[in-house]
Formats: sequence, structure tokens, C-alpha cells
Amino acid sequence: MDLKDKERKEKNISKNKHFIYSLDFAITGLKTAFKDERNFRFHCFALVAVCMLGVVMRLSVIEWIWILLSATLVIVMELVNTSLENLVDMITNYHFHPLGKKVKDMGAGLVLVQSIFALIVGLLIFGPKFYDLIFH
Repeated sequence: MDLKDKERKEKNISKNKHFIYSLDFAITGLKTAFKDERNFRFHCFALVAVCMLGVVMRLSVIEWIWILLSATLVIVMELVNTSLENLVDMITNYHFHPLGKKVKDMGAGLVLVQSIFALIVGLLIFGPKFYDLIFH
């Protein structure tokens, strides 16, 4: 028995063992991010718009995989960034700290890098389709 297990037993704290509770916590986290984070909402709406465009443009299965993968990763990175920002704010009690700034900036960099990748994937997939639609 490791130290954490011993502490849980002494405090009568048990790890959540029911999948439904874990699922509820995850859904609550997504709702919180959607309610509180403007950029998360933007990325979710962009995903819906891209999916509607994909239906109209009749994407192939491979194209759907790339679009959904890249867009989902943007949302995942946004959740990671938001988690990092909240953690820094909690630890620093909303006071500026140079290391906190570094963490927040790098978290924002995560989202930026993935967003650029998603944009490139979108251009590679939708670009030729729009070109054909306009010029043929």
C-alpha cells in the first residue's frame, strides 16, 4: 500500500470507481469550458461550421478523418491551455509571476500551433474543392 492509499484510507476518501460519475465530471468540465471560455466556444462553433461545410462538399472518409482529427486536437489543446491558465491563477492567487506567464504563454502556443496545423489541413482539403467549384 503506497502513501496515497494509506492517506485515503485514514481520511475515508476513496477514488471514484464508477464510470458514470467520471463521465458526469467530464461533461461538467466541457460545460464549464463552453460557458466560461470564449475561445473554446469559438473553436466549437468553428468545428460545427467545418462539419456542415464538409457535408456540403461531400468529403471522403479520409478527408473527414483529417478534418475531425485536426479540429478535435484544437479543442483538446484549448482545454489543456485553459486548465494550465486556471492552475497558474490558482497557484499564484491571480498575482503576476514570471514562471506563471511562461506557462500561460506556452499553453497559448499549444493552441496556436495546432490551429495553424488545422488551418493547413482545411486549406489542403477544401482549397481544391473551392477551386473546382469556382473555376469549373
